[in-house]
Amino acid sequence: MCSMWTSFLITLLLSVAAADSSLFEANTGVPIVRNISEINQDNYGRLGLSHITIAGSVMHGFKEIEVWLQTFAPGARTPIHRHSCEEIFVVLKGSGTLYLASDSHKNYPGSPQEFPIFTNTTFHIPINDAHQVWNTNEHEDLQFLVIISRPPIKVFIYDDWYMPHTAAKLKFPYYWDELSYGQTSSVKDEL
Repeated sequence: MCSMWTSFLITLLLSVAAADSSLFEANTGVPIVRNISEINQDNYGRLGLSHITIAGSVMHGFKEIEVWLQTFAPGARTPIHRHSCEEIFVVLKGSGTLYLASDSHKNYPGSPQEFPIFTNTTFHIPINDAHQVWNTNEHEDLQFLVIISRPPIKVFIYDDWYMPHTAAKLKFPYYWDELSYGQTSSVKDEL
């Protein structure tokens, strides 16, 4: 069921070809239909992470959204971070915990709320809310599709939940955009 759901979501997100169109989209040069197993994956120096950019702004020229497939090994997690875009997750397999500081618009993120996440759940991250996703399952990988708006993203990373926003470290371009990034992006609003 999960595999069928995954295939459906990916097909829905990437299938924009008309019956008589070519194999490549004219504006991006990206094939209309691609096999995910043939797309490069990397951990970008983060142990326990497998990241695939399915549709990217910097890599593929998409302007409004970006789609990733990420897998976290047991115990792996994102850093505590925020960004000025919306983010939607679809959990394909496994379980873990979302930590979300909805009061991030104060001087620092503050104490996060904990939300259990598991196969077939979806969750969203509001713009500029500090968050962290953690595979708290000791026995199974956590895998999800991530859809972000307004790419490429500027990520602000925190050492802890009480670090002031002004001390957060900017990471731009983000790891999976570093090799492809060639020009300055348009200015985005930040906290």
